[in-house]
Amino acid sequence: MTRAEPSSSDTLHFDVPPEHRPRSIAVIMDGNGRWAIEHGLARNEGHRAGAEAARTVVEECGALGIDTLTLYSFSTENWNRPAEEVDALMGLLLEYLPRERDELISNNVRFRVIGSRNGLDADVLAAVDETVEATAGCTGLRLVLAINYGSRQELTEATRRIAGAVQRGELDPEEITEETISSNLWTAGLPDPDLLIRTAGEHRLSNYLLWQISYAELHVADCYWPEFDKQRLRAAIRDFAGRNRRFGALDETNS
Repeated sequence: MTRAEPSSSDTLHFDVPPEHRPRSIAVIMDGNGRWAIEHGLARNEGHRAGAEAARTVVEECGALGIDTLTLYSFSTENWNRPAEEVDALMGLLLEYLPRERDELISNNVRFRVIGSRNGLDADVLAAVDETVEATAGCTGLRLVLAINYGSRQELTEATRRIAGAVQRGELDPEEITEETISSNLWTAGLPDPDLLIRTAGEHRLSNYLLWQISYAELHVADCYWPEFDKQRLRAAIRDFAGRNRRFGALDETNS
């Protein structure tokens, strides 16, 4: 990951002003395996190429002043993939997190993980925790990896926590609000995504941030994730900037 400086001439000439850029971007990184197959490579090589694309997007989001970037890295359903592929994905985490830690710090990037810790190996959890701790003092882009994440599981566990608080007499059911639910999700403290990007031309949400993306704008890129670069990221941000976000209200011209 090369150092990203917001003052670069390329960034200064981006045609979407900062106030019209999304504060928070979430990404479903789809198509690594298909990209590899089409290039005559093993699927694992597609995931490695996808990790390099993620580095590019992290760098560019930092340069563009994006507050939060959340990447769907490993879903709860991904455990159903062949063991070799699962091991390769976990191996990438063990390789990249220690290697990129100093670069994250030098780029002022805060690191966080959302998802269930159950089922993850101790060495993966250690690499995650060390990176979270090492970047805790950073104040720039928040990079969030969704690892062993599934939105239905997230909502189920949040419901259990809230129900437990009610059962213990700590919470009146009439006091349960949207904020009560949000504060019990794995994403507590993070802004809801303004923009959701999915690659590989797919039009599915795939059990990703179902509560949080209620008012997100959706952008589908036809390229596979390893092909997603800063130009495509900027195209998605331009698409976002051109949307009329009404949040359920009428357009002023139609009021």
